[in-house]
Amino acid sequence: AEMTTDQDLPMDSQSATAMFAAKGLDVTPNKDQGVIKIVKCPGLGAEQPMIGDRVTVHYTGKLLTGKTFDCSRDRKEPFCFNVGRGQVLKAWDICVLSMQKGEACTLLCKPDYAYGPPGNPDKIPPNSSVIFEMELVNFEGELLTDDSGIMRRIKVKGDGYTNPNDGASVDVHLEGRCAGRLFDCRDVSFIVGEAEDRGIPLGVDRAMDKMQRGEHCVLYLKPKYAFGSEGSAVYKIGPDEDVVYEVILKDFQRAKESWEMDLKEKLEIFVGVKHKGNQYFKAGRYLQAVIQYQRIVSWFEMECGTGLEQQKKIQECLLTAHLNLALCFLRLKEFSQVVDNCNKVIECDESNEKALYRRGEARLLRNEFNLARADFQQVLLVNPSNRAARAQISICQTKIKEHHEQDKRTYANMFKKFAERDAKFHESCKGCSLRKV
Repeated sequence: AEMTTDQDLPMDSQSATAMFAAKGLDVTPNKDQGVIKIVKCPGLGAEQPMIGDRVTVHYTGKLLTGKTFDCSRDRKEPFCFNVGRGQVLKAWDICVLSMQKGEACTLLCKPDYAYGPPGNPDKIPPNSSVIFEMELVNFEGELLTDDSGIMRRIKVKGDGYTNPNDGASVDVHLEGRCAGRLFDCRDVSFIVGEAEDRGIPLGVDRAMDKMQRGEHCVLYLKPKYAFGSEGSAVYKIGPDEDVVYEVILKDFQRAKESWEMDLKEKLEIFVGVKHKGNQYFKAGRYLQAVIQYQRIVSWFEMECGTGLEQQKKIQECLLTAHLNLALCFLRLKEFSQVVDNCNKVIECDESNEKALYRRGEARLLRNEFNLARADFQQVLLVNPSNRAARAQISICQTKIKEHHEQDKRTYANMFKKFAERDAKFHESCKGCSLRKV
């Protein structure tokens, strides 16, 4: 429903400011009357969006003359954005952070908080104050992973434009809760990518590269990014429990990026990072192992080196990392990633027995039986004594045969149904012709 009428709208900025100031609230941080809000319909509860939240709004934008220049309801579709990220008008970011779910309000926005000196061609004159009628339909935290396993809500925005990277040293304050129970509260330092070593779950570790110095946020972690199906005996958390961590990033020291290191330095730290990845793999922490091996790839994938000896060392490091990644992704059942990493090895070494075998395993598990058989056959060409590959070929042939038999049954049933349908159709036609006689 409309929240104002054209008659309510003053014709000039001064009188509009006076009217809104008398009825509303200045919500700008420095109280310069740049954004004045009049609540028309209170929201539900006391909770408000936080910086970075995904918000859904309906809005109508009007000039002070009362002319509408934009309206989401006319499009019959609400508008979504991440609040406080500079994705929308400054006035919107300020106002939405002051609203509750379901709240409807009217805003007077000065030019510096709206369209500024340029205005908007054909719609908004230069240096115009504008009015928005806005309803906050919904809001939820910012998802940091594609599988929705980590959701963040920012209480206090951090400073600067840099973030910790993998290998960075971070100093944080943590408070962990499960079902409202506080189970962890401490100041702790750790290396990003190795938080597991300090009893900190993967979700907190993976959020670090999105945080800024001084940021205070709340992380909602699904079991995959918390303590998984094992739970935590130390924290008395059962299997498959969601947890919530409140995190303050007090300080950090970034690790060197690839371009900041020479080849000698990369080769020196390669051994330690590979060892750390192997430790995680042996402990069944495959996602943590992936982080370490991917660091190695990021260092060497664009490295050229000088001379055959250096090029050989670079290739050895890359092949090791990709082979280990393929093995991790096999355990994680991410078979496309297995194939991708094996392909990168085979591009450099077409007779690599491990890459061919692991690609065959992934293809077999993706029901690509012919491709899998071809990979295992290639393994036997490289190493005729590989009994595991011979056994896998037998499995592939059985699966191919079963698949063919299934196809035959499917097509037989299909043709039978077609025949029955045709018979009914002809019988129907015969009956029609008899009636006509």
